[in-house]
Amino acid sequence: MVIPTAREIRALHEKYAPTPAALELVYTHCEIVSRIAGQLLPSTGIRLDAGLVRAGALLHDIGVYRLFDASGRLDTRGYIRHGVLGHEILRREGFPERLCRFCSCHTGVGISRQDIHRQELDLPVADYSAETGEEQLVMYADKFHTKSTPPKFLSADSYAVHVRRFGEDKAGVFSDLRARFGEPDLASLGEHYGHAQE
Repeated sequence: MVIPTAREIRALHEKYAPTPAALELVYTHCEIVSRIAGQLLPSTGIRLDAGLVRAGALLHDIGVYRLFDASGRLDTRGYIRHGVLGHEILRREGFPERLCRFCSCHTGVGISRQDIHRQELDLPVADYSAETGEEQLVMYADKFHTKSTPPKFLSADSYAVHVRRFGEDKAGVFSDLRARFGEPDLASLGEHYGHAQE
C-alpha cells in the first residue's frame, strides 16, 4: 500500500475545506493528533507502521468539512456522522480501506451496533471500532485535543471523566488504551500551538 505524503494529505484538506478557518481548525487538530501519536508510538512495545499512523492521524477528521454550512458554522448536531463522511471522501478519492477506516473508526473509543440502537445515533448500523494497533493509537491520540472554541488539550484524567458518561464499558476501553499507550507530553504541544489544557 502506498501511503500518501504529508503534502498530499494537506492538499486533500485544502480541496475539501470550505473556508480557510475550517482548514485551520481541522488540519491543525489532525496535525496535533499526529504529533501526539508520534510521541506515544515508541512506548507501544509492539511494531506499528509509523507512516500509516501519521497518515491516519492526518486524515482522520477530513469528514468534518462536510458538516460546515454555507456561513461557515459547524453542524454540531450531526457531528456523530463525521467519521463515516470522511470514510466516504477517502473511498471516492481512491484510498484503500485500511486508510478509510481511520475516519470511521476513531469516534469516542469506538461505536458498536448496540450503541447506535441504544443511543439512536444517526449512523448506518455497523461496528465502528478501531481494530489494528495503528487505528487504536490514532483513536487514543485523538482524545487529547478538541476542536472546541477555542481548541484545547485534554488530560487523560479529563477524558476519563468525559467518557464515563457513555458507560463503564467505554471507560474501561479508555483505561486499557491508557495503560497500553501511556500519556503524551501535552505541555510542550500546548506551548507550540498556544492551546490551553483542561
